Order: sequence, then structure tokens, then C-alpha cells
Amino acid sequence: MKILVVEDEQKLAGFMVQGLVQAGYLVQLSNNGAEALTKATSETFDLILLDLMLPGMTGIDVLKNLRTYKISIPVIIISALGGTSQIVEGLDLGAVDYIRKPFEWEELLARIRILQRKVFSSESTRIGVNDLVIDLMSRQITRNGKQIVLTGKEFALLEYLVRNTNRVVSKNQILENVWNMDFDPESNIVEVYMYQLRGKIDKGFEQPLIETVIGIGYKLKGTKSSL
Repeated sequence: MKILVVEDEQKLAGFMVQGLVQAGYLVQLSNNGAEALTKATSETFDLILLDLMLPGMTGIDVLKNLRTYKISIPVIIISALGGTSQIVEGLDLGAVDYIRKPFEWEELLARIRILQRKVFSSESTRIGVNDLVIDLMSRQITRNGKQIVLTGKEFALLEYLVRNTNRVVSKNQILENVWNMDFDPESNIVEVYMYQLRGKIDKGFEQPLIETVIGIGYKLKGTKSSL
């Protein structure tokens, strides 16, 4: 599940991103409404966690623009403006839930899980790429019927590759989307995790799925389908 966090309070934003990444989610962060709208219209997200009191373009403005562009990403409002007309307006504009600041972390995770169940109940949670099957809800992975056990971060990396099947993704894109890090030429974290993932996904199978595109990045190649 890929989540866009829209929060301008630096300390809270960092706490939310770190917690969501540790929970196994793919996370992007925007600290203002205009940037959040740009990300939401150019990338695919499963959920937006949206503060209302943002510099420049407010959260309400973001919601209005999302609906204007007919972008139906579920939105959970997270705001200190409890009981105000802005909350009602946000829900009327299509937000699916509201959490008041300060909030309990476990409550936020529970609300996200509830949303996941609602979304996945109306569509398949399983994606296939050739003989690889990944279940986004149960986090179970099999290849040619053989069960594969991944760590949380390995699963997040595989999910990102599956979402971009047959597209080359750069090291920078992987760092930003899986680790929520800026490019660091000294870091080899992507290479280390890609090596580990290949050892579990490709080792022992006749046809490798993960391909290195020299000088550019990586690609998961195959025929993608919903199961």
C-alpha cells in the first residue's frame, strides 16, 4: 500500500513517515498542498493522509482539486480543527475518515487497516507476474506454488517493483519510494536489499524476474495480472 502523507509540521511528519515505513507501507511526504496535488496527479497512491492547515494551498483546496481532476484516492483527514465547518466540508468533498490531532498511533494504523479491508473487499488483493503471486493484504508470496518469506522491507521493495512491472526504476526512485530517502551516492542499501530479494525471488527458478539495467536501475519483467 502506497501512502502520501501531507503534513507541514516537521516533527510530526517525520514521526508519521518513520512509523508507516516500519509498518511496511510505501510512503511519500509533502509539506505543502501544491506539492501534494502535483504528486497525487502524477503518481499512483492508495491513500492520502491530509492535514488541513497547510501553507499556501490548504487541505480543503487539495480535496477540491482532487475531485476536479476526478482523482478518487481515499483521503483521511488528520487535523486539529475538530468540530469545525472545515471538517464537515472535507468529508463532504469525499474524505473517507477524520482523525483529530493529537492522535494515538495505534488508532491511525487501525483506521488504515479498516480502509484496506474495505478497498480490498471490492477488488482482488492478489497480483501475478508470470508465476510469481503477491497478496497485498495478507503479504503472502509464492512463486510456482512455492511459498516465499520476506522481511517487511523486502516486501515493500517487491511491492514497488510489482507496481512498476516492465518499467525501469532508478536507485533514486527506490530510495524515495521504499525508504523515503533522498539520493545518497555513498549508500549501497538498495544494492544490498536487491541482492537479498533476488536470492529469494529468483534463485532456484529457471527464469529470473528481476533485471539490472546497467547505469539506470532495475526492472521486474513479466506478464502482470490481477488474480
